[in-house]
Amino acid sequence: MNFLQEKRRDFYHRQAKEQNYLARSAFKLIEIQKKFNLIKPGDKVIDLGTAPGSWSQVALEIIDSGRVIGVDKQIVSKLPGNFKFVHGDFTEEKTLDKIQENLSGKADVILCDASPDFTGIKSMDIGISLNLNEIAFEIAKKFLKSGGKFVCKTFRGPGFQDILQKIKINFDNVQMFKPKSSKPNSSELYIVAVGFRKLELGKVLQ
Repeated sequence: MNFLQEKRRDFYHRQAKEQNYLARSAFKLIEIQKKFNLIKPGDKVIDLGTAPGSWSQVALEIIDSGRVIGVDKQIVSKLPGNFKFVHGDFTEEKTLDKIQENLSGKADVILCDASPDFTGIKSMDIGISLNLNEIAFEIAKKFLKSGGKFVCKTFRGPGFQDILQKIKINFDNVQMFKPKSSKPNSSELYIVAVGFRKLELGKVLQ
């Protein structure tokens, strides 16, 4: 079966078309939201690596009077609702400055379903992915309000436990979640972290 045939037979791909989502990945966030109830009406949400925009679409359906800030190197068309797109690489400081300009205060939720440019070499690709996790986590520490929530796509491998431990230190509750809508052959997982706490510099948890 070729790639296009496989996509046509993919249940979530068909559902995305029928429900006007920009990608099947929308259903991953829908599952996460159903299980953890992360996003609430009035929330300010940052969606890192938003292209093509399906996670922002789902967030916009929930936030009501809140705001969604989508960030990506690829252009994302204007979405209905209170959506602001920041065009840029979120690994760069100038892009973070643009996020700050549009945020006005702190974020309630930070999402990151971004996928880096993989090489096809598994060990190297896991390292690239975990580095992206680290960057997304640092952005969460910068922009999240106290009690805020963080969701990030990840892959298990050398270094995974290190980044997971760092996140656990800064959040009250951290769980791993594998959506049913993830492709069966995908090893992706999602870190779901709730209850952000900003640690004082130099403070060590006992």
